[in-house]
Amino acid sequence: MSIDNSGPLQGFGDEEFKVAVYLEKRPPMPAWQQLDHLHAMQPGQINEINQACGNGWRKVFNVYGKVLFALPSEYYDFAKRAPDWQSFRDGQLLQVHSQTALLFSPPILGKPEQLHIIAGRTHAKQLINDGFLDCQLIWLDDEFAISKSGKVIVCPYFDYRQLSNIKTARLSQLVADIFS
Repeated sequence: MSIDNSGPLQGFGDEEFKVAVYLEKRPPMPAWQQLDHLHAMQPGQINEINQACGNGWRKVFNVYGKVLFALPSEYYDFAKRAPDWQSFRDGQLLQVHSQTALLFSPPILGKPEQLHIIAGRTHAKQLINDGFLDCQLIWLDDEFAISKSGKVIVCPYFDYRQLSNIKTARLSQLVADIFS
């Protein structure tokens, strides 16, 4: 039995996102625990979360910025919008017109211009088991899976130890594979 996941997107970012990353857990701050819509971040809000929630969330935002800068430039222009990933993270990531989102709700597939990156195999398998992810994933190994038709990639969680520079490069190649 499939569960309806057509409700509003819940998380941070731009309603016109082209790249969405899906995490299981929200920042442990009262303001974000009840978030029931897509909230465009304001300048400084990422830093507020980093300050309040510690190194784990700092890693998520840092890795997200690095991933965007590693994406193939023939499909995404994030690396052309700022001098480096840190500047993009601080000045644009998850804000209006950033074309990025960090979502805590299940993916809604079907828009050809959207790429869906699920951070963590365990999270992806839970979405599948709960009927929230309905696409044919091809598991490439224990960490990465891809669905070309759904434009979905499962990768390690957004943490330096789990998504190293080598694995970030692999993620970038999988994005190129989706669009080829």
